[in-house]
Amino acid sequence: MSNNSSTTILDSSVFSIIITSLILFSVVTFSMETLPDLSARHRQWLRYAEYVIVTLFTLEYLTRIYLAREKLKFIFSFYGVVDLIAILPFFLAFTVDLTTLRLLRLLRLARLIKLARYNTAFHRFTRALYMAKEELVIFTLASFVLLYLSAVGIYHFEHAAQPDVFRSIFDSLWWSVATLTTVGYGDIYPITLGGKMFTFCVLMIGLGLIAVPTGIVASALSAVRHERRESE
Repeated sequence: MSNNSSTTILDSSVFSIIITSLILFSVVTFSMETLPDLSARHRQWLRYAEYVIVTLFTLEYLTRIYLAREKLKFIFSFYGVVDLIAILPFFLAFTVDLTTLRLLRLLRLARLIKLARYNTAFHRFTRALYMAKEELVIFTLASFVLLYLSAVGIYHFEHAAQPDVFRSIFDSLWWSVATLTTVGYGDIYPITLGGKMFTFCVLMIGLGLIAVPTGIVASALSAVRHERRESE
């Protein structure tokens, strides 16, 4: 089989459906492993299922390396790294202790990122994120600045009244995160008039803070859709 025909198979819609199904099946088996009342038989079945999944993903990874014109470039590319992370926990599990193994098992969820290669919607979304990366970076930096300023402000208003709750700016940062994201757990809250008025202002900013990235990504997705229509 020539390289061109092999590449065509890897990029075909049938192959994409197979890999997508494997990824979703892998996520289901990963979730099933956490069930507390699984019998030894079911655990063995899940282990065999993982063997099959890792074998197929490994073959896909090695095939892509073999077919790549610039092998090192593919290995260190985004999708190359994701493909490696998708199978790496299985092989590392034989050489690490149980504590580290728990963390490695979480890396199996990186297989979900592999869906981006086989789904046009994911392609559009990643393209939109790339187009809006500068705006998103600026927004992220501004968010961190607002988080810090909110923590400083609430510390100024509430430290004297609640020295055990708002002990430092670092303690106040938790309140800042919960308030700016409009989660409002209620475990830390202001009791002074100034603190309550400041909290109201922060909440209003938080509502706008949530809408900004949504608008940025939506605009980028619209631009990507427009580009695709023009190319078609």
